[in-house]
Amino acid sequence: MTETGSGTISEAATLTDSTGDSSTASEERTDPSLANEEAGSGETPAGEGTGPEEPTASVAADDAAPSGTDPGAPKVEVKPKKVPAKKAPAKARSRKVPAKRVRARRRAGAAKSAAGKKKQTSFRVGDKVVHPHHGAAEIVKRSKLDLAGESRYYFELEIATESSLKVLIPVDTIDETIRPVITKTAAGRVLLKFKEDPQDSGANWSRWYKVLNEKMTSGDIFQVAEVVRDLTHAQQAKGISPALKRMLSKARTTLSSELAFALRITPDQALERIDLALPKPETPEE
Repeated sequence: MTETGSGTISEAATLTDSTGDSSTASEERTDPSLANEEAGSGETPAGEGTGPEEPTASVAADDAAPSGTDPGAPKVEVKPKKVPAKKAPAKARSRKVPAKRVRARRRAGAAKSAAGKKKQTSFRVGDKVVHPHHGAAEIVKRSKLDLAGESRYYFELEIATESSLKVLIPVDTIDETIRPVITKTAAGRVLLKFKEDPQDSGANWSRWYKVLNEKMTSGDIFQVAEVVRDLTHAQQAKGISPALKRMLSKARTTLSSELAFALRITPDQALERIDLALPKPETPEE
């Protein structure tokens, strides 16, 4: 027993001498719980805090911050940048053309398109027509001619009172130039014009002459009959000038040529109808 106790005392003394701190050595040797705590703490230095707990690997995947960003920063929604819409190019301002010039261009274009084309018309070769300046005529031919570098279709008219006279009229303007011969019924109404009161020159002879000339060139057979009536009356009453005599002769020829076509008689027979319808001059009483 003595040996055992002495042995224990000598071991404690030995430890005391070597370390110089007997209490510390005894605690390290006799307190196993302290050793266990030190072993569990790992290599963490004494006196340093461990800080907040780090997130574990069990955090949801959608809460994990993308790489390169701060996990604690708030999420920022990035909106796509609006691209401004492209403006349509401004239309070039057109120069306003005067209305008169536009109408002139249209007429020129219509005339150009009509040139060289075979325009449809109501007249045909063989028709009896009336020319305002030459009287009754017949369409004898239709042909295409090149005049002044322009190709156009023409009707050739043979004048009834002058068979040697040929008149060419463009087809595209013939409807505005000539007209059909009057009917047989209209011919009877023309002769009735001679029964109306004649008009004389009065004081203004030049004005009267102008009116008669306009009636001759109108192309209206009823106005031509008025010229025959008025000049015949003036010639029988007091006589007329050579110019008016020539006008009366032409008026009679123009009227008789159309009456001949309308009544299907000869021009001489038509003249006889005119003379019979005209009023007879009054003979002085003896």
